[in-house]
Amino acid sequence: MLCSAMKRRSFLRGTSFALAGAALPATRLAGAGTPTLPAGTQASEVLDALPGKRPLIKRSFRPPNYETPVALLREPLTPNDAFYVRWHMGVPDLAAADWRLAIGGPATRSQRSLTLADLRRFQPHEVVAVNQCSGNRRGFFEPHVPGVQWGYGAMGNARWRGARLRDVLESAGIAPGALEVVADAADSPTLTGPDFMKSLPMWKALDDDTLVAYEMNGEPLPRWHGFPARLVVPGWTATYWVKCLTTLNLVEKPFEGFWMNTAYRVPKGLFGPSRFESQDNEKTAPITAIRVNSLIVDPEPGAALPAGKSVVIRGIAWDGGSGIRRVGVSADGGATWRDAGLGRDLGRYAWRPWHFVASLTAGHTLRLAVRAEANDGSVQPEALVPNPAGYHHNVIQHAEYRAT
Repeated sequence: MLCSAMKRRSFLRGTSFALAGAALPATRLAGAGTPTLPAGTQASEVLDALPGKRPLIKRSFRPPNYETPVALLREPLTPNDAFYVRWHMGVPDLAAADWRLAIGGPATRSQRSLTLADLRRFQPHEVVAVNQCSGNRRGFFEPHVPGVQWGYGAMGNARWRGARLRDVLESAGIAPGALEVVADAADSPTLTGPDFMKSLPMWKALDDDTLVAYEMNGEPLPRWHGFPARLVVPGWTATYWVKCLTTLNLVEKPFEGFWMNTAYRVPKGLFGPSRFESQDNEKTAPITAIRVNSLIVDPEPGAALPAGKSVVIRGIAWDGGSGIRRVGVSADGGATWRDAGLGRDLGRYAWRPWHFVASLTAGHTLRLAVRAEANDGSVQPEALVPNPAGYHHNVIQHAEYRAT
């Protein structure tokens, strides 16, 4: 049974934490005026290991929503066993031999049913891309908003491999009137509630890098991440990355399901065009592309650093697909900015490592601000853009380090 399996704690090798299920230390203040997670969220934080996973930060048990500790985000590719877990419903337990992907709908020329072996016969394609929950950093909104109170770690960067969604759809034939592709999955509400179904505009569905993926970092998709196949929609938030995919329907009219019409929406125009016009209405639009962002991963903000010695501050930066142009670091409240060094570029949808060398004088505190700039010219904002669902938290990060 899933529940009994989830209750078993896995004390895995290679983790930097001594005990799964142990309480986490209170979130440190990164600088004056920096928001923190709600007190209740901090008090309930524990490290908990799902089967096959390192200990992650448990945000909810049923359905399982587990966050990656920031210390585990320092690698260019996030290991599968450290990748965050996000579900709206129960996690299906599917057998590869029994799985089928049905392709149909009023805007297809024919109906098809693919096995996993069939899917693997398509020309494979790989893309390195950030998978980020739409509500990542929601817990830092002030005033706080409802929803899973994520910190920084509802995201990960992985190498995804599979068949292009375009090729899969074209194998059934795409009618001229096709407007959206509706994706359904094997997960379903436990009792009552709307089935989790999402749609994509045709231009995004037919993009070369949009996949029906069956591998993650060179391994078959883990069950927690959508085995045996899932959508990979690079540059867009993870709500569109439907896991345990079972159905693709091509439709000629805007899909009207709950998870499109009601959930995962923002005030229209607040973050610019959605580029999903068929799902826009007069007041709201669907959340789509990831906003430019950055994160300090080491040393932890608030840490004590040796005085008189050079220290390397490391982090990551990413956006919705144009790629990172530069990362700036300021030690004077934003009056001046110095460029951080950029690490290896794994592709425009991947996060980019960066580093900055700093030194502290005895008895002083180093106050840093970090902001990323994307190739499309977008820059992290200084102020949070309030919205009811707590999406797109991408303000400039502030951090303090004291000298020992």
